Amino acid sequence: MDIDRPEIVAEVTAAFERYERALVSNDVETLNALFLPDARTIRYGGAENLYGHNAIAAFRAARSPAGLARTLSRTVITTYGTSFAVASTLFQRPSVAGKIGRQMQTWVRFNDGWRIVAAHVSMIDESTPR
Repeated sequence: MDIDRPEIVAEVTAAFERYERALVSNDVETLNALFLPDARTIRYGGAENLYGHNAIAAFRAARSPAGLARTLSRTVITTYGTSFAVASTLFQRPSVAGKIGRQMQTWVRFNDGWRIVAAHVSMIDESTPR
């Protein structure tokens, strides 16, 4: 199996960056499009456990657009073959002082492009060792 083929890393990086732009601008339509529309798609958030695309979309629709700006660090995108990848990043939000966020996404290539099939977002105290 090929790990981190440059052209595949570039594809997933572009999808990840599209997700990030949509997230901070509260582009709900794009965020929904990037998650696989399937009942098996999962997103664990800071205060919610969302099972299925419908639950994720409902969360996005109800979420406040305030305070979404963030700065990413230590982003790692690892691809396995040509159809599977994991994107991991740390983030900081001015609206959440003293905390560091952690985000992991599992991406799979389908006929219509790269989609997130599982995601986990959490925050810890910034003083916790990295």
